[in-house]
Amino acid sequence: MIVVALSGGVDSATAAGLLLEAGHDVVAVSMRLYDARGTTASVGGRCCGPRDLEDARRVAAHLGIPFYVADYEEDFQRHVIDDFVEAYRHGRTPNPCVRCNQHVKFTPLLKRARALGATALATGHYARLVPDSTDGTQLWRGVDDKKDQSYFLFHMPKAALGFVQFPLGGLTKDEVRAHARRLGLPNQDKAESQEICFVPDGDYAGFVERAAPDAAIAGDVVDEAGKVLGGHAGIHRFTVGQRRGIRVPGLDARYVVRVEADARRVVVGGAEALGSASLELDEMTWLGPMPSGPLRAGVQVRYRHAPAAATITATTEHTARVVFDTPERAPAPGQAAVIYDGDRVLGGGFIR
Repeated sequence: MIVVALSGGVDSATAAGLLLEAGHDVVAVSMRLYDARGTTASVGGRCCGPRDLEDARRVAAHLGIPFYVADYEEDFQRHVIDDFVEAYRHGRTPNPCVRCNQHVKFTPLLKRARALGATALATGHYARLVPDSTDGTQLWRGVDDKKDQSYFLFHMPKAALGFVQFPLGGLTKDEVRAHARRLGLPNQDKAESQEICFVPDGDYAGFVERAAPDAAIAGDVVDEAGKVLGGHAGIHRFTVGQRRGIRVPGLDARYVVRVEADARRVVVGGAEALGSASLELDEMTWLGPMPSGPLRAGVQVRYRHAPAAATITATTEHTARVVFDTPERAPAPGQAAVIYDGDRVLGGGFIR
């Protein structure tokens, strides 16, 4: 029996349908993560809204498989939302999708699947799992480079790789839509959400301010020499590399170079100031053996960006240093830096 994490979207629904079609016994579990009542999510059909649970229920009924709802609001609040707010309050740029995969989907949900006697937990992620006789199961990119989600999965527990299945990893999005229509899934044409699930209107700053009113403390916008150029209404409104919303006089384009949280200052400069030759990473996860010496690989510091050639050195079990061959533009503290050998994910950490 395979437990499928059914979100209400077309991807997880298609994953469930394909597994059922392949002859597996399938049980659907939807996660209640966030109370979206009274928000855009509750009326727009976005992730976390009541409509998504109803869509998941309709898919399970259409496929004729058991359907359960598991309440993980407390875990989601503590590990994802609270982390998101605290990161912005301290001048970092969080990655809630990584935190959700790390602390919710592949921790309590995986434990629940095992408790139900499942042989696997399946999700609708676009990533591949490749067996290896030496290192065990490896995490690889999905074949659809426009949908690949391996960047968000590097923090999965290594022990979970052999228990998880990604049925869509070898498919393109167009092929998944075609399967959804062939299977007659009731959500086959459902649109995708492009925003963070608990901030469906895209107003991250407003969300942080409602959760932590003390975040909206004014401060200075300064140049790299410390000259005050203007003011701001809170450091949570800025991330490294940002250009819009700085609002300082002058004709030259200025970008956020760094955020000095303790001083409540936002430092800006020209595009030439955005390059970083090296990074320090913490909360490292290695999905293979931790390298005993310098490792040559690609390091991807943002989703949708190509990995940059670099030398990675593990400084402790949970920290590492990255030195790029060519300075990388605007890596932001708090974001994930994921290490690739071709399509294989070797590990990753968070930019310190």
